[in-house]
Amino acid sequence: MIGSINGTLKLKTDKYAIVEAGGVGYKISLSPDTLSKLGKETSLWIHTHVREDALELYGFIDRPELEFFEMLMNVPGIGPKSALGILSIATVENLRRAVSTGDTAYLTRVSGIGEKTAEKIVLELRDKLETVSGGTPLREELDVLEALRSLGYRETEAREALKKVSATGSANGKIKEALKILGGK
Repeated sequence: MIGSINGTLKLKTDKYAIVEAGGVGYKISLSPDTLSKLGKETSLWIHTHVREDALELYGFIDRPELEFFEMLMNVPGIGPKSALGILSIATVENLRRAVSTGDTAYLTRVSGIGEKTAEKIVLELRDKLETVSGGTPLREELDVLEALRSLGYRETEAREALKKVSATGSANGKIKEALKILGGK
């Protein structure tokens, strides 16, 4: 099994990258956040997913993200594409907090993840995760996202801007800061 890859970035698309290591180009599926962090020389933690008709690689910048991905894969009904989709909506810390607090509404923001699947994720992972405290309250983050969406921004744009906003301050302050980021100021 492949556990990590260090190499040169040869190609980057919106869903995967090809990293050349030891003369071999590896096609690695990545979240949009991870794709944005790749440099010419890159190092990734890898989850190797073996099926009878395919061998797929999923890459992550850090181990906690890989470990959370693998925990999601242990939930019945969650495959690697769904797990990667879940990881693309927010940081691992916020996802852990959503699971710890039982906030299924936060998890249902992922396309393909319904209320029952979100409840199953919470049920299966809540005891496995240590309690997470601090950081931005999830409800406030959802309110800021909803405000940005109502102003005409796509959810992916709003989420990317929100990741760059400072964790302290009021919801209105976060909206203003996100708007500056989105406006390129």
